[in-house]
This record gives sequence, structure tokens and C-alpha cells, in this order.
Amino acid sequence: MGEVLVGAGIFACLTGAALVSLMVYEQFPSHHRQDDTTAVVRLAANLFVVMSSLVLGLMVNSAKNTFETIDHNVHNFATQLIILDRSLRQYGPETDSARASLAAYLQRVVEATSASQKSPAVANQLSELLLNQVGDQLAALAPPEARHAAVLQSATQQLQKVIEQRWVLVEQSEGVIPSPLIALLLAWLMLIFASFGFRAPRNATIVGTFVVSGALVAAAIYLIVDMDSPFSGPIQVSPAPLKRALAELTQ
Repeated sequence: MGEVLVGAGIFACLTGAALVSLMVYEQFPSHHRQDDTTAVVRLAANLFVVMSSLVLGLMVNSAKNTFETIDHNVHNFATQLIILDRSLRQYGPETDSARASLAAYLQRVVEATSASQKSPAVANQLSELLLNQVGDQLAALAPPEARHAAVLQSATQQLQKVIEQRWVLVEQSEGVIPSPLIALLLAWLMLIFASFGFRAPRNATIVGTFVVSGALVAAAIYLIVDMDSPFSGPIQVSPAPLKRALAELTQ
């Protein structure tokens, strides 16, 4: 929802800047409408066109890196869950309850993977309790021999890695693009769009061009911001690795 509001706000600001400039131009004194004044306004706008292009490129690169990093971590998280389940199976039937809790946790994570969730790795407090319950059940085991003790130690270490990876995903669920940068970019774009309306003819084609241009620029920034938050919106990290892990755990 936050990304949608950002996109809608940017569209309103850009379109409004162009239309206001178009409407008030005729109200300017004659010496403010000379060719020299128009040339200076266009030169200033061209400067911010270049700066806006650079900032947009940096934002795309940052959002892409964030998305790819979290996608890699989700795959790693799913792999660690499978390895943990394999260690529990190797120990024997005494770990069936722990495996059931682990499968229940992953089931809730998979079910929580939707546009309304901030992060599938967070899910909710009940999911966290299920994961902690696995640790309690492992701690209650009494290995009868050295082999079982080694397997239990390996499973405990793997569970610790799963918990650590979960919190890594929790911390990465927020975007990294700073809001002041988006606000500064919006100010530059508003200046550029205002220069479009400066001395432009008043007709439906010009107004339509302003509206369509504002919508396309706002949509581009919206998608960049959305990609920076890979657990919400239309561009999300795929839950396929978690689903495959769940299938392995429930075999």
C-alpha cells in the first residue's frame, strides 16, 4: 500500500506541476515571457534531466541488488530447512515431533506468502513459536550413543543457522532506498514537468501528453520502490523454493 501511495502522489505532483505551469503562463508579465527567459528555464530543466537520470539509474541498481540478495537468501533459507529435516530423519523416530513442528512452521510461512504480508519469513508470532519449539524438542532428546549425539549436535547447529537466516530475512524486509532521495528526485521531476508547460499551447493533446507522461514516470518509480521491498507488491521474491522445501519435509 505504501508503494501505491508513493506512485499516486508522484503522478499527482508531476501532472499538477505541468498543468499549473501551463495555466499560469499567460498570467506572467510580458518581460517574463520573452525568448531569453524561456531559454534559461529550458537550460535549467535540462540540467535536472541529467541529474534525475543518474539518480534513477542508481535507484534501479540498488533495488535490483536488494531483490537479488533477498532472493538468494530465500533459496538458502529453504535449503537449510531441508538439511535440518534430513538431520532429524537421520537421528530416528524420536525426532518425529520436532519434524512435525518444523513442517508446521514452514506450512505457515508458505501460506503467509501473499501481497498482504510484509515478509514470508516473519509470518507471525505463532510461526516463531513453532520454530522455537523445534529447539525445545531437540534439547529434550537424550542420545543413546555417540552416533546419535553427533547427529543431534549437527541438527542443533543447523537449527541455529535456520534461525539466523530467518532474522536476516526479517531485517531485509524493509527497503533500502531512502525517502529523502525519492523526495529530492520528485522535486527535480516537478521542475522538469513545470518547464514542459512553460510557453506550451493550451490544447487537449498537450494536456493528454502531460497526463500520460506523468503516469508513466510515476509507474516507473513505483516499480523501483516496489522491487526494493521484495515481500510486497507485484514484484515479489518467488515462494517456489519454500514450497519445494515443504514438499520435501512432508514426504
